[in-house]
Amino acid sequence: MGSKSRSYFALAMGTLAMMVCFMVWLSLAPMIDIILKNAGVEVSELQRSLLLATPILLGSIMRIPMGIMSDRFGGKKTYIILMLFLIIPVLMIPRVHSYGMLVFSALLLGMSGTSFAIGVSYVTRFFPPEKQGLVLGIAGVGNIGTAFSAFFFPRWVKTINLNGVFYVLIGLLILFIILLLFSPESETNKNASLGASLSVAKERDTWLLALFYFLTFGMFMSMTNLLSTFMVNLFNDNLVDAGLWAAMFAVVGTLLRPVGGYLSDKIRPMTLLRYDFILIIVAAIILGIFLETKGIFTTLIIAMAILVGIGNGIIFKMVPFVSSGNTGAVTGFVGAMGGLGGYFPPIILGLIKQMTGSYKIGIYLIAIFGIICLVLLQKIYISGSRRIVS
Repeated sequence: MGSKSRSYFALAMGTLAMMVCFMVWLSLAPMIDIILKNAGVEVSELQRSLLLATPILLGSIMRIPMGIMSDRFGGKKTYIILMLFLIIPVLMIPRVHSYGMLVFSALLLGMSGTSFAIGVSYVTRFFPPEKQGLVLGIAGVGNIGTAFSAFFFPRWVKTINLNGVFYVLIGLLILFIILLLFSPESETNKNASLGASLSVAKERDTWLLALFYFLTFGMFMSMTNLLSTFMVNLFNDNLVDAGLWAAMFAVVGTLLRPVGGYLSDKIRPMTLLRYDFILIIVAAIILGIFLETKGIFTTLIIAMAILVGIGNGIIFKMVPFVSSGNTGAVTGFVGAMGGLGGYFPPIILGLIKQMTGSYKIGIYLIAIFGIICLVLLQKIYISGSRRIVS
């Protein structure tokens, strides 16, 4: 296999493996009512939101050490170890019968979210810096696994039952473990360590990218995770139709990510990000106003998917500028913050809904956070002396 073919095969395998892991990561949301019924537990709105958010917690926190592990030992080996581990919680979910064990299983399931840091560290080792904006965008297409979960799982659970859905996931994990055995291994950085890699946390740019990604990827994860619940609670949609909207959001957000990366290869990324943030703020405000008007709600949700997808691609174009030698570590750190951006909103929205009977305040909080990100972006990277250019 030639060098170019080898690189593109690694890109394809890294992306597809991430896709399967993301199917696992958000496997609870499309079937949450059936999973709770199978476990024989009744929960409050807050407990439900906490259960949905739990996989995102470990998947976010562990991105940092898994990114470092990928840098040090190679992405291929790290991917295989991760996918073998995921078989355990996938087997557990349909077999537990208490809320506590569901939360514990969901926590273990969250390790699948670390695939993003592994995948990005893996594929970037095969390409030069001038191609990494597009490559990072393509690798991010692995996020489309969340759309597959949202679209297929509510349908499959009706025909092959809950156990059957999770057996399909196990089959996919085993298949890609086998395929990864034939993939090339990425170059390693034997000097990578927790202390050395976390040194990137001393850089202001790392924290700013993390904050911006907290907004864009956090919205991607939150909306993909909660949209089915929104459609059921706000408009009385059935699970299959609600899952279709969640799948559409995930597909649009995922496919637009490479566009953000590609545009950032051509145009100054922080300028692009400024306009992206402005539109996110406007869309969030309008969404809050017309939250219970289905036509406007669904239109704005798709617009949000476009904006956060492009924003995700733009932000990760900035990673090589921060630390080209510790791509996995920076990706893990920024990705962890983005993941946490997907952890807290479901809990906050669930609490707000339980206290007020509406999600509106939570939607307006998104706009407020967007304004904070915009102000920092404008002050530091556009009006200030710190300028990052393509």
